[in-house]
Amino acid sequence: MNTPGTIDRPLTHDPKKQAPMKPSTSEPTGSVIEDVTTTGATDSRQNRTREMQLIPEALARAHMHDRLRDAQAERRALSVATARRMQRRAERASLRARRALALAVMQ
Repeated sequence: MNTPGTIDRPLTHDPKKQAPMKPSTSEPTGSVIEDVTTTGATDSRQNRTREMQLIPEALARAHMHDRLRDAQAERRALSVATARRMQRRAERASLRARRALALAVMQ
């Protein structure tokens, strides 16, 4: 399947050296509109710059950055909620201690 000269493994990666596409024999002649020029396809193949090759990697990096930021915000919110819960518990314990001290002094 991976023999040289197939779509998966072309003989060359240079678009100018690749064989041009031939019309299909199963379609009648004139059924498909001919391209005016074939330079557009060659130019578009050559327009693949390094930045364009790295776009999916940059998108994945941005996505992971967003997910990490969301996870960090969630951890912060969880720690704030835990701190508030502990503060309420400490206030209740303080009130119980005050009441117990007041009862001890009264008797």
